[in-house]
Amino acid sequence: MKTKKVLHGFLAAAAAVSLILILLLSAFEIAAYSDFGFYQKEYEKYEIQETLPMEMDDIMDVTEKMMSYLRGDREELSVMTTIDGERQDFFNEQDRFHMGEVRDLFLGGFALRRYAAVILAAAVVLLLILKADLKRILPKAYEITVGVFLALVAALGIAIAVNFDRCFVIFHELFFDNDLCMFDPATDYMIRMLPEGFFFDMTLRIGGFFVAFLIFFELICIGLRIWRKKKEN
Repeated sequence: MKTKKVLHGFLAAAAAVSLILILLLSAFEIAAYSDFGFYQKEYEKYEIQETLPMEMDDIMDVTEKMMSYLRGDREELSVMTTIDGERQDFFNEQDRFHMGEVRDLFLGGFALRRYAAVILAAAVVLLLILKADLKRILPKAYEITVGVFLALVAALGIAIAVNFDRCFVIFHELFFDNDLCMFDPATDYMIRMLPEGFFFDMTLRIGGFFVAFLIFFELICIGLRIWRKKKEN
């Protein structure tokens, strides 16, 4: 009996962690791809055209093709456009190398989401086979996991609010083993298009979607708890 309870708890925890990973990665995808109007508003907010001599339509064309590349929909990061009256490739070799590494992170994240979906489905199926009380065990596991995850997110959020620059550097040190992510605004158009403030705003946007997803599923958990209590009474 105890072994069965432990197994139920393990499977429920695996399902909860997988669901939260799916929600986080989906929040990232929605924030990055659902509305390219966000990018234009950011470019206007940070007055990108003051340092990047391009028409806004051309900047948006470069942005959409860059994001398409990062998603795996384009094979090569090369976009011919007009800069300061001259027709040229927006990206240089350093851009292509670094963004190739970023693309690997994107594709790895999307693959992780697929694996998480498989684990979530398998855990739920096994719990059904084991005749576990899904309406009780899954909400409980979800709420515990969310609590732990939110504590970590809160700590990260405080660190970002205190010193976003340092967090940004640490992120690059963790995920990249070279210094090719350090760009010179004098020679690199890409860093002019994507200033640090843009990444801060995008982080907040991702967080907003993620929290909304967590709240949605928490409401489901509350609804199930109320339903169980009414049924027991």
